[in-house]
Amino acid sequence: VQPNNYSTFYDDQRQNWSIMFESEKAAMDFSKQVCLAKCNSSPVLDSVLYQDLVLGEGQGVEGGDSLEVAYTGWLFQNNGLGQVFDSNVNKDKLLRLKLGSGKVIKGWEEGMMGMKKGGRRYLIIPPAWAYGAQGAAGRVPPDSTLVFEVEVRRVKLVKECSGSDGQSVSSRDSPAPSPVPSSDGFSAD
Repeated sequence: VQPNNYSTFYDDQRQNWSIMFESEKAAMDFSKQVCLAKCNSSPVLDSVLYQDLVLGEGQGVEGGDSLEVAYTGWLFQNNGLGQVFDSNVNKDKLLRLKLGSGKVIKGWEEGMMGMKKGGRRYLIIPPAWAYGAQGAAGRVPPDSTLVFEVEVRRVKLVKECSGSDGQSVSSRDSPAPSPVPSSDGFSAD
């Protein structure tokens, strides 16, 4: 996925190709179908598949970073999207999570790494990386593969700190990280 509704790929002869789409929606729909095709063509889905739909801006998120996300989750059924089992898209509250804290399914922790603010990504998560053999009471049957569309709306990077001179310092390169104080702890939308 590239800016301005472009996608690039290479074929099995390593020839590079680019496609320009009429609209962002057409480019995103194509990217979703590519991700579903990857899932359907793999003999065993044993890790998270993801496909960027919109790249976003800024630095990619890493473990320890805090995010606010909008998402929709579907059951993967009959080689495609089944019913929606969870979504916060039309709700007032975004999901707040800290990557690496273990508060969300393992597939989210893995599949959201590297996303940027404003980015959208399609995730296909096998049962072992989701709710496994037990499922989720009344919503996700046992051994279900899940599909999510996630959008990062707000980001608070661990590395955002201030030095004593007021200059920004990267805690990923320094021994003692400390979060930057701000009104709500998140960068503005």
